Amino acid sequence: MPGGPASFDAVDLIRAKRDGRELAGDELSWLVASYVAGDIPDEQMAAWLMAVYFRGMSVSELTGLARAMVASGEVLDLSGLSRPTVDKHSTGGVGDKVSLVLVPLLASLGGAVPQMSGRGLGHTGGTLDKMESVPGWRSELGTEEIRAQLESVGCVICAAGASLAPADRKLYALRDVTGTVESVPLIASSIMSKKIAEGTSALVLDVKTGSGAFMAVRDRAAELARAMVDLGKSAGMKVAALVTSMEAPLGRAVGNALEVAEAVEALQGRGPADLMEVTLALARAMLELSGLEGDPRGALEDGSAFATWRAMVEAQGGDPDAPLPAARVTEPVLAERSGYLSRLDARSVGVASWRLGAGRARKEDPVSASAGVRCLVKPGEQVGKGEPVLELHTDDPARLARARQALQGAIEVSEEQPAVPAPLVLERIG
Repeated sequence: MPGGPASFDAVDLIRAKRDGRELAGDELSWLVASYVAGDIPDEQMAAWLMAVYFRGMSVSELTGLARAMVASGEVLDLSGLSRPTVDKHSTGGVGDKVSLVLVPLLASLGGAVPQMSGRGLGHTGGTLDKMESVPGWRSELGTEEIRAQLESVGCVICAAGASLAPADRKLYALRDVTGTVESVPLIASSIMSKKIAEGTSALVLDVKTGSGAFMAVRDRAAELARAMVDLGKSAGMKVAALVTSMEAPLGRAVGNALEVAEAVEALQGRGPADLMEVTLALARAMLELSGLEGDPRGALEDGSAFATWRAMVEAQGGDPDAPLPAARVTEPVLAERSGYLSRLDARSVGVASWRLGAGRARKEDPVSASAGVRCLVKPGEQVGKGEPVLELHTDDPARLARARQALQGAIEVSEEQPAVPAPLVLERIG
């Protein structure tokens, strides 16, 4: 196993974590480096991850783990740009196309936004899958291309390079098959190691909670938010987190091309109210942390955010004027009674979109650009019996039955108009 200033034994570290002893920074550095080098086998690392799952990690351990993951690869140097760097990360939700609006919006206000994104898995969509529905657009960029585009356009949405925090890629794959994904310290270190390696100076986190979120319970979402804020601060970043509600889909579009179309409308000042509420709250937090001034709503209304979107798409080979893919088959889901829509379960809609072809069960699965769900009625709005509440989109009609099955019990209509909905931004941490 790797030598260097310190060398340890994997079984000793597994036992130590199992028995509740706090691991030191040099022990964690050795463990991560040895696993990435292939000197610790998957079964031993899986045992250590399970020990973390049950024992948790102290703040000191969490910091040491994240630093070791960052040190496993390259750290981008974004110094020297004429704009302040600021980024945003979402823990994922249903209909969450905020990044598509927020990234060019902040760039239009003077920021450099290096949004390195991922693909969807399960019921939550991925930013890269959405962007790849734009004809010609490419996600793979080199470091110099990223720097040049940040200077010229102010923003980039791209895939994280293989050299950024490679430990996270290897650890996540192992967590995915060993039942250790749902661990706050492991989630926090996974997300923040990539964001720290990205080299941005300021970061705003959108931590979702509710039916359609990865962290369905608000207290757990807040715990994750605090852990990530602490990690960012320990790395010298300016960082804050907003805990936001994900009980219903965000906006009216769920699915790759459908969400891009809605994001384009939002960039022209015509976005749905819930999408704009979250987007503008995150934009204000990003402006604050980066020291920028400006009016995000005004940038949407005067066309500057949309112009930046077009420039970003074109810089990455895309055609912002090309028609987006459209599904060959659409089918409505009708209301069974008249009244007010009182509930539209986000997770159920996300699973339906996934089953229609918009998502994947495994990372290597293909996705359909045109599949998804349009929410024709949102909670609080009125609907008549037999009127469409949702519209299912797919290229494969054989997928419709399982999508409908996912929506059983997801739609509730009441006679009385629901109370005014609570704000979607539940709290700020950091």
